[in-house]
Amino acid sequence: MARSASVSQLSWTFLLLGVLIVGGVASRPGVCVAQEKATEADDDDDHRSNQTDQGPDGRRLSRAERFDALAKEVEHLERQSDVLKKVVRLVRPTVVHIDAETSGRSSDGSGRKLQVEETGSGFIVEIGGHHYVITNRHVVKYAAIKDIKIKLADEREIKPTKVWSDPDTDVGVLAIAAPRLVPARIGDSSKLEIGDFILAIGSPFGLSHSVTFGIVSATGRRNLPDLAADVLYQDFFQIDAAVNPGNSGGPLINLRGEVVGVNTAIATSTGANDGVGFSIPINMVMIIAKQLVERGSVERAYLGVSLDRHFGAAEAATVGLRNPRGARVTLVTPGSPADSAQIKVGDVILEFDGSRVDGDSHLPGIVSLSEIGKTVPVLLLRDHKEMTVMVKLGTLPSVRAAKQ
Repeated sequence: MARSASVSQLSWTFLLLGVLIVGGVASRPGVCVAQEKATEADDDDDHRSNQTDQGPDGRRLSRAERFDALAKEVEHLERQSDVLKKVVRLVRPTVVHIDAETSGRSSDGSGRKLQVEETGSGFIVEIGGHHYVITNRHVVKYAAIKDIKIKLADEREIKPTKVWSDPDTDVGVLAIAAPRLVPARIGDSSKLEIGDFILAIGSPFGLSHSVTFGIVSATGRRNLPDLAADVLYQDFFQIDAAVNPGNSGGPLINLRGEVVGVNTAIATSTGANDGVGFSIPINMVMIIAKQLVERGSVERAYLGVSLDRHFGAAEAATVGLRNPRGARVTLVTPGSPADSAQIKVGDVILEFDGSRVDGDSHLPGIVSLSEIGKTVPVLLLRDHKEMTVMVKLGTLPSVRAAKQ
């Protein structure tokens, strides 16, 4: 299911449309003015209508001729909509429906055993010459492998042979084997920008292979504890394409037919789509998926610093920054890569390996996806001056901690 948050956990803004009604309580002059304006508007509408109903020779067109004229005018729009149809035809065979059955106990005190079916989505990828399904961990995490069913676009039903997952990113990977599998084409999520058109494909409310369309509303959404409380590394795309419970794990698609994200969560006051969905960038997903498949677990690079969560505009101004950006160091772990590079408490990390650091919640994700053992440049602000240090990244200890 797509994750959601209650309305009490969200901040909402309502835009109200005001309507001014002129009625009998108004004075006679006011009524006359309103009536005159209405008459003028009607005349303008009639004039425009007469123009559209006329041919080049001024002759009034018949109803059939007007339909023909309309068809010519919408040909351009239809050619544009054909792009969406082509994308769907290319991508649909790569998308799967997932049913994961879990056992539970009745909450009525009877102790009865219940079977609960989690419905989600996924898509087929090829890694190292073998096929796998990418989905969200929360879709399959409570189910035994024998209780997971995968339905393909051609209605065939298969079962995974192995399951891996990473709780820190909510990525799940299922190994599959069957003939005629169609893997998705993977795009570059770093190129996705606000305003780009996207499609979401999945199984909302169990309705498999449903397609919705929208745009990227925002990038770099982090600090969403109510929506993804267990996800340590957050860097979501926000989308307005309709996603609902059951869409989790399904692909986010660009107009080239490439997967650029994995639909994961929704912000909602109703439990269903309110136009605010969140997707994990595919670049992050594929790094995690390849590690899970190749070594069975995820190893992450680390820097070895703790960061100031309260570093805002006022604090940025005191260190000489016009705008709040970067992450201020509050602790350096002895013997860590940061310590070896002589990063100090009070330093503000502005860039990491060429990537701008937006804040304390941004840096851990960038570091964790970097190559272990790689030496990278880190741009710092120290004593109102910028400086660059080179850091050789180490391996993050296998504990979930607030440090990066």
